[in-house]
Amino acid sequence: MGVTKTENFTTHQNELAALAKALGHPARIAILQHLLKVNACIGGELVAEIPLAQPTISRHLQALKAVGLLQGTISGTSVNYCINSARWREVQQLFNGLFDTYVAEQDCGC
Repeated sequence: MGVTKTENFTTHQNELAALAKALGHPARIAILQHLLKVNACIGGELVAEIPLAQPTISRHLQALKAVGLLQGTISGTSVNYCINSARWREVQQLFNGLFDTYVAEQDCGC
């Protein structure tokens, strides 16, 4: 299988793809839903909410943090995570922009 040539796509397309990949696991969706509900969470507390081992949850948290959806502060040996609200709005606008380009009345011939 060949290497994906991301340089052949726009910055916008690459950003949407990276975000979609970060959102593409049900554990990450569950983490986001929990953080949206409680508005903040210490990483270790997620183990009680999500049926995965702590190292696995940590990897999912890092994937979400890598695309900017989460921010965290270190408090002793714990990291307190929450939604990065500014980035959340940016991501919402990016996906809305994609979905808003669809024209429902357009006949595609299918």
